[in-house]
Amino acid sequence: MELQLLKKIQQYGIVPVIRLEHAEDAAPLARALCEGGLPCAEVTFRTGAAEAAIKNMKTACPDMLVGAGTVLTVQQVENAVAAGAEFIVSPGLNPDILKYCAEHNILILPGCANPSDIEQAIKYGVEVVKFFPAEAVGGVKAIKAMAAPYNQVKFMPTGGINPSNVNDYLSFERIIACGGTWMVPGDLIAAGDYNGIRKLTEEAVHTILGFHLAHVGINCENAEDAHAVADAFEQIFGFKANENPNSIFSASFVETMKTPFLGAKGHIAIAVNSVERGKAYLERKGIVFNEESAVYRKDGKMQAVYMQDEIGGFALHLVRNPKLA
Repeated sequence: MELQLLKKIQQYGIVPVIRLEHAEDAAPLARALCEGGLPCAEVTFRTGAAEAAIKNMKTACPDMLVGAGTVLTVQQVENAVAAGAEFIVSPGLNPDILKYCAEHNILILPGCANPSDIEQAIKYGVEVVKFFPAEAVGGVKAIKAMAAPYNQVKFMPTGGINPSNVNDYLSFERIIACGGTWMVPGDLIAAGDYNGIRKLTEEAVHTILGFHLAHVGINCENAEDAHAVADAFEQIFGFKANENPNSIFSASFVETMKTPFLGAKGHIAIAVNSVERGKAYLERKGIVFNEESAVYRKDGKMQAVYMQDEIGGFALHLVRNPKLA
């Protein structure tokens, strides 16, 4: 169960950290997050509304992944889980909470800011720790330094993370997700501007995914035709041809296939910072993928995968952002 929850958190990439003064705000906020593409939340126990807010979120959006944050006591763990929380996040490392969660098979991400904290977390079987406060204690550079001797531990940094630095964190493979508040600002919650929150959530998702056009593929009948097309792109635009066994790339913009491939007209490649995360996001939107088309890197990460349906006669596939290769 814990592995499944951690996989979900990694697929989302961002965990919205929410402080609610009024439990009645929880349901519309949950719907805004789900509609914006982040069916996930960490509701902090900084106010008396937390327990009821968790319950209201799970009632409004049963499939939403909801956790409890700023958990300081075992009693709060019990209350949060009873309300429907599926994971616990603490600002620091509390042995009593760690022991209780370990004994009751509750996913806990304890706050750690130094090697001693991490070693205590390992003692209780913790696989992912919250690195807090992330920016104040050195940011991603500090995480990389501390991660080196603890290769079994991964991180969810929180604190000072925003659209301008979130991808710096997520580019490090040992970081499964980041906690953030910028898509759920208190003033919008207070104003009941859930449409504004939905828009900020969509922007946050697209920021971490980084969807953009990688290249367009053209189907040719044979190698001779493919060479003619590639030569034309080089002569007209100066796109240098780079040949491989199955196709010819014109710079990185056009791939000319030597024999007809997927797509009636060809294919379109969409680059994404994480193929796994982009695929999971699109699947939540109802997109179906051709699982047999998936290509994996030597490190086990997905390099590319095709969608099942064409658009405008073109097959579409996700491909890992080449800048991150």
